[in-house]
Formats: sequence, C-alpha cells, structure tokens
Amino acid sequence: MIDVAQLAGVSHQTVSRVLNDHPHVREETRVRVLDAMLELGYRRNLTARALATRRTDTIGVIAFDTTLYGPARTLFSIEQAARARGYVVHMATVPDPEEDAFSDALRRLLEQSVTGVVVLAPQRAAVRVMGGLPADLAAVAVEGGAVPGLPSVVVDQVDGAVQATVHLLELGHREVVHVRGREDWIEASARHQGWQQALVTAGVAVRPALPGDWSARSGHEAGRRLLAEHPGVTAVFCANDHMALGLVRALTEAGVSVPHDVSVVGFDDIAEAEFLCPPLTTVHQDFAEVGRRCVDVLLERVEADGGWFDGPPVVVPSELVVRASTAPPGAGIPAR
Repeated sequence: MIDVAQLAGVSHQTVSRVLNDHPHVREETRVRVLDAMLELGYRRNLTARALATRRTDTIGVIAFDTTLYGPARTLFSIEQAARARGYVVHMATVPDPEEDAFSDALRRLLEQSVTGVVVLAPQRAAVRVMGGLPADLAAVAVEGGAVPGLPSVVVDQVDGAVQATVHLLELGHREVVHVRGREDWIEASARHQGWQQALVTAGVAVRPALPGDWSARSGHEAGRRLLAEHPGVTAVFCANDHMALGLVRALTEAGVSVPHDVSVVGFDDIAEAEFLCPPLTTVHQDFAEVGRRCVDVLLERVEADGGWFDGPPVVVPSELVVRASTAPPGAGIPAR
C-alpha cells in the first residue's frame, strides 16, 4: 500500500479508503490510485488484513445437499450477495446430516477464521444437528426450519403451494392431486401443508399424496401411478419442477394431453421451465433475494457478536408464474 501511495502521490490512508470504497474520495484521486495499483500489480493481502483487523471478511457456508436445484441456487445467491458486500465464501459440504459430520465441517470453517456461518439446512436432521453451533458464533439458517436462538431466512413455501392449488381450483378443477417431495425435507412438508390448506379451505376432498423424491424419475413413476389409480383427475400439483417434468412425460407417453386432459403445476421455476413442452406453470422462488437477506442478517449478527436470537424468521415471498401447462378442465385421465 505504501508503494501504491508513493506512485499515486497520496497517503496510504487514501489508498485504504479507495480499497474500501469510501465515499469521501475524489474521483480523480480514486482513478490515480487504481492506475497505480494496476501498474504495480498490487493485490490486497487478505492474511495481513485479517491480522490487522482481526476479521477475515470471509463467510463460511455449511451445505448438506448442493446437487438439487434449490440448494444450488441458494448457494450461488449467497456467494453473489457476499461478494457484493466485499466478502468471500468458503464452503464445507456435509454428505449426511449427522452430528459428527456437521461438527467436522464447522471445525474446518472455524480454522479459516470465518466471520460468520450460513447453514443450508433443508432436512429435519440437519436442523437437529445445528444445536452444535457455538453460542457466540454469528450464524444464520437458510432453507430450513426454526432453530432455537438462531435467525433464519426462508421462502414462503406454504403460500406458494396455496397459490398453485388455488390457481387450479379457480380454473374449475374439482380435485387436485399432489406429488410430494422427500419425506425428510422441511420444504416438502410445507408445500404439502399449503396444498392441503387450500383444498380444505375450498371444501375439496384431500386424497393421499403420491410419493416423490424430487427427481424427474420419481415424477415419471408418480405419473404412471396417477394413470392407474386416479381416473378422472384433471389437475396435479408437483412439489418441484423436475418431478413435474417426469409426470408430464408419463402422461404424454400414455396419450394424455397436458393441459387439455390434465393441468400440471410445478414449484421452483427452474431455468428450463418456460421451454418445456408445454411451458410449465410453476411457483417462482426469489433465490437472489434469499441470498441478499441471508447475508444482511448474518452481518447484523456479526455486529452484534452473535449470541441468542429471539426474533421471527425472515420470510421471502413466493410467486405463481402461469404458463401453458394449466387450463380449465377437459377430458381428464381416461379410466383404465
């Protein structure tokens, strides 16, 4: 920094202000400092910065499953939001939500002197092991259930499912079958709850949901069961888009038209949803907002030096996106 300051003809404090985007630096001075950095090949020494400030400007993330769309998008959004605030992200993945694996992941992050920790905890078991977080560590849970003493950021899964189900009922469908997600996932239970809630409110009978595991294959299997067990059904709400994709494939293979015979709604609004055939009606989750709110909450906890948290979760709204896979009821699934 001293070399940069000498070349730019400024103090090293001015160089520090430029590095930290301080607002009270004249633009011509800022440009001169940046040019000097470029000429000298200057790179910020994060280790030296950490020694001087006792902070690493690094956020740790513990993730239990990043292969699925929701966790992967959440992780990406957290990284983007952290970068916008001048932080970098270190991630530790946990193959199974077990206490020993969680403790090991936490230890690895703490060894890197992370400023705070985000835990992507979509499974119930993951929420249980989060009790092992140190009381003085700034932390936040995302995509998970309530953890005593820990702030959380969640998408309104229940309301998203209500929107999807009400949309089908308002089109005139007299029954809506649900393909649920994995039993151990909190989001699957929340979407199942919203589906039930909408049907009960409308006075519509609630049939047992068809099982799924988030995969397109399980959606295809659910579609085959639907064909065999639910003749006359004209509407299906799938707990995610990939299962909806598999279900539509099973219906199409059997000569059942979507949406003429059966309307289908998914959940997530994956990038491919609008390009499916037909384009999929689905529930959009604002993962970018989840990432921003998550980082905001975490840095608030950093300023408060962690400690017990006694506030409500931060809830990000979900939004129904209507496309061509839903329509008023037509012929329904033919009896077999």
